[in-house]
Amino acid sequence: MANITGASDGTARPSGAEKRSDLRARVISSVILGPLVLLAVLLGGYVYAALIFLMALLGVREWVRLVGPAERELAKELSYGFLIAALIVEVLVGPAPASFVLIALSAVLLMAVAAHGYSHRRLIAFGIPYVGFAAVALLWLRQQPDDGVELVLWLSISVWSTDIGGYVAGRTIGGPKLAPRISPNKTWSGFAGAIVGAVIFGGLVALLFGAEMPLLAGAFAGVLAIVAQMGDLFESAIKRKFGVKDSGRLIPGHGGMLDRVDGLIAAAPVLAVFHSTLGETVGWW
Repeated sequence: MANITGASDGTARPSGAEKRSDLRARVISSVILGPLVLLAVLLGGYVYAALIFLMALLGVREWVRLVGPAERELAKELSYGFLIAALIVEVLVGPAPASFVLIALSAVLLMAVAAHGYSHRRLIAFGIPYVGFAAVALLWLRQQPDDGVELVLWLSISVWSTDIGGYVAGRTIGGPKLAPRISPNKTWSGFAGAIVGAVIFGGLVALLFGAEMPLLAGAFAGVLAIVAQMGDLFESAIKRKFGVKDSGRLIPGHGGMLDRVDGLIAAAPVLAVFHSTLGETVGWW
């Protein structure tokens, strides 16, 4: 696949054979990885924590390689260590101390890379809270004693519905581009379809799980759809800035870890904050 080479240029258009091959790889990857992720969510405990730790480390690795030269090992090693430290704090103490550690260690990383004269130092340091807050949120959501499994599954399905709804609406309706300089293939119809898909499936899944307010859950899934798409556009802007199409080649047909979970990275902290504040007050779940 060709890299993006200019801000005004779109992604390369693959041939029909390349599209079919890419779709086949995406389906195979999803069939293999989907059940494994679902099993980890259902088992919870150390199995789920190990999954989140692994995803976070792969994500921050891709981030540092994306925004900083690959040969600069110090940034990667510090990012790994700081992120692991923050996630251990979440497991042992809770999300609030872990969030403070993420911010503090991000500042330490910024000073370290600045002292070594790294370029894009702020972006390098941003990788820790960018990936870390999502990981902390996903750990905390699963730790909820009565509905941890349901909340993580509902979030995942809402984000997946966002992707599917946006893809279907964008391909069938088309129309004006949403942000052509950032992501040339996204349309306003796809943006709307993503929200509709999340509202419908988010509401239905909440009803199936016995949520107290499935209509509110559906509406909030629509909010998360907007957040997830903003996360997608943010990562697209970063990749375009550095002239790459994918954050990595980890998952056949999907690209890197960040390519696969960019929407989830944005949506998970929003759900965690909502559930722990207003959501708890109104008893939505």
